[in-house]
Amino acid sequence: MTGIIQKLRAALVKYQTPSSPLLDADSRNTPVYRDTLNNAPKNLLLTVLLSSAGVTALVLGVRSLQLLQPMELLMYDGMMRLSREGYAEPDPRLLLVEVTQEDVNKQLYPLTDATVNQILQKLQSYQPRIVALNINRSNQKNLGSGLTEKEQSKIIGVCRLAESNTGTPEIPAPQNLGENNIGFSDLISDDSDRIVRRSLLSAKPEANTRCNTSYSFAAMAALNYLEQQNIYSSFNQHQQLKIGDTIIPPLKSDSGNYEKLDARGYQVLINYRRPDALARRVNISQILNNQVKPEWVKDKLVMIGVTAESVTDSKAIYTPYSNSPSQPIVTPPLYIHAQVVSQILSTVLDGKPLIWYWQNWGENLWVFAWALLGGVLALRSRHPYLILVLEGITVILLVGIGYILFIQGGWIPILPAAIALVMSSIGVVTYTAYRTQQQTKIIIIEVEKQQEAIAQLSALLQETRIQDIHSHPLPPANIPEKQTGDFLLAGRYQITRVLGSGGFGCTYLAKDTQRPNEPNCVVKQLMPARRDPRFLEVARRLFDTEAEILQVLGKHHQIPDLLAYFEEEQEFYLVQEYIQGKLLSEELPPNHQIKDQKFVVSLLKDILEVLSFVHAHRVIHRDIKPTNIIRNSQNNRLVLIDFGAVKTMQPPNLEKTELATIVIGTRGYAPPEQLAGHPRLCSDIYALGIIAIQSLTGIPAYEFQTNLETGSVQWQDACEVREELAKILDKMVLYHFSDRYQTAAQVLEDLNKLVI
Repeated sequence: MTGIIQKLRAALVKYQTPSSPLLDADSRNTPVYRDTLNNAPKNLLLTVLLSSAGVTALVLGVRSLQLLQPMELLMYDGMMRLSREGYAEPDPRLLLVEVTQEDVNKQLYPLTDATVNQILQKLQSYQPRIVALNINRSNQKNLGSGLTEKEQSKIIGVCRLAESNTGTPEIPAPQNLGENNIGFSDLISDDSDRIVRRSLLSAKPEANTRCNTSYSFAAMAALNYLEQQNIYSSFNQHQQLKIGDTIIPPLKSDSGNYEKLDARGYQVLINYRRPDALARRVNISQILNNQVKPEWVKDKLVMIGVTAESVTDSKAIYTPYSNSPSQPIVTPPLYIHAQVVSQILSTVLDGKPLIWYWQNWGENLWVFAWALLGGVLALRSRHPYLILVLEGITVILLVGIGYILFIQGGWIPILPAAIALVMSSIGVVTYTAYRTQQQTKIIIIEVEKQQEAIAQLSALLQETRIQDIHSHPLPPANIPEKQTGDFLLAGRYQITRVLGSGGFGCTYLAKDTQRPNEPNCVVKQLMPARRDPRFLEVARRLFDTEAEILQVLGKHHQIPDLLAYFEEEQEFYLVQEYIQGKLLSEELPPNHQIKDQKFVVSLLKDILEVLSFVHAHRVIHRDIKPTNIIRNSQNNRLVLIDFGAVKTMQPPNLEKTELATIVIGTRGYAPPEQLAGHPRLCSDIYALGIIAIQSLTGIPAYEFQTNLETGSVQWQDACEVREELAKILDKMVLYHFSDRYQTAAQVLEDLNKLVI
């Protein structure tokens, strides 16, 4: 069977290159080896590599146009929500003081200067570490009045940067706070959906403005809080923000799944906490009415801001949680700033990872790897449904890997990798389908040549037979067996022992002396019945076409590979892969005990998988029987051997034995139409059905009785079998071929419904 693969590959070469040496009559004695013919695996591997590279380039090109970015960001939001479900503990370092809708209804908002100072005094009495006021107090001249200088140094005020490009006016900073106590409140959202996923920690203010701070409100609050613990910030030589020993790298224009991002300033991705588990919350009414426990405030970073819907709805901010049914659609700015503060503190103090991502080359390699995997899966899994299942499992695996990494802070390209995986599979499937179609056309041509050669050989052999009848009978020719160990066939194959012999030639076990470790192989010697030029020419054509067909079929892992074929001294040789194992006949009655239904179903599925491949190429085996099936000892799979149309080079034996029929096939296993010289694809199904019945009943194939009216095999009285399985076997061995299963896939479909 190994020979089959190489011959078929040779057939492709022969078909595509008319000047191939395979067609050169002068080169017939030169062996054709696997290393010169068997390029299909290399070609397929190259196809997978090229397909994967092409798909990767296409996906990355589409990605660079930002066409995938909206969907990638939605996936990012989904993983952000899902991965934070387990983080339900509020940040113990924060306290949020809110101006709620209830406070607005009590006419406490807008806050007067006196009310603001009263709130600050109340809070300072509880000894907070920092108080960050996210309310516009640009017109207040006495912010923090009544506080000591040390207490005033703990207050962080807010302003808004002027943006000349958008026409956004600035909001000045409070008049009596220093530059180190002011932060800008500007938030940045993605243009496609207005969702805030990034935080602007630092930016260069425009000249001649009254909001001239370089740090954001959240960053300034967090940095001042950390300075209370002697943790200071600076920029290293790479202009990266360093807080203590922690480096917070900035976003670039192509960081993560972003493409062509406006990365001006110093931006980072916000690693959100669940909004309902952000921090403890109180309202200003509770502060003013002394309804706050001192321990809620002591040593905390207190953030004050407006959350009332009537005030913040006009400033609606969307976050990754806006699509969550359990969270509010819009988020007040105070909560966004608190998220950023919590992230900085958790990263510096708790070692919580920032959201990280790969460099471009890493992402490109990742996408290519999944494209390559998709191509390999499509190449290895020939059944469309199996490919779909494997692709689905692989995509789930990809998403799972992405989710696990996201929990650890990693943001990797999931969507581009999934698209590359599927597209590469589609590309390889499309190419292999086209290639198979072309190979099938080639095989059909070769099969037609084979049939023509068989017909011519049959006519020549019939002439020989008639001549033998009208003249004195000649004794059957003795087939000289090659001696072992004393010479090399084709200068390469050393015969070690005879595996079998018959009217068509001999089969040898040999060593390939020109390969490392001299592995075993099977050499089949095919001897023409006659040596006259006319007969040899027809036999040679049959041999060539048979070998070419075998080469294509040998690509299946349950058919031996064709390693070489050659002609020597007017005898033909096939060199095939050696399958280590035992014949199926050794497992079946009468050599072994009767088998159960589970064994039979497994046997049928195993061989039907091979037949699906063989029949897809419009090839009929013609001689399926237990002695032509080997159980591979390495993987326990059944291997189909001996595609034997070349046996017609010998005349039919006049004796009617189990091993002799006028046409190709074995009595008992060959169906009526095959015995009549008109085999069909379902003829192989008939033979396989007979093997299954033989396994269940223990009756040899040639001893089965048939119904005289219908011609159907009578066997069910000889064993007990489930009705569903009996119906399948009966349909496989019906007398009329048109009533049988027409394809191996139909049998497999019914077998897969069985529960044994």
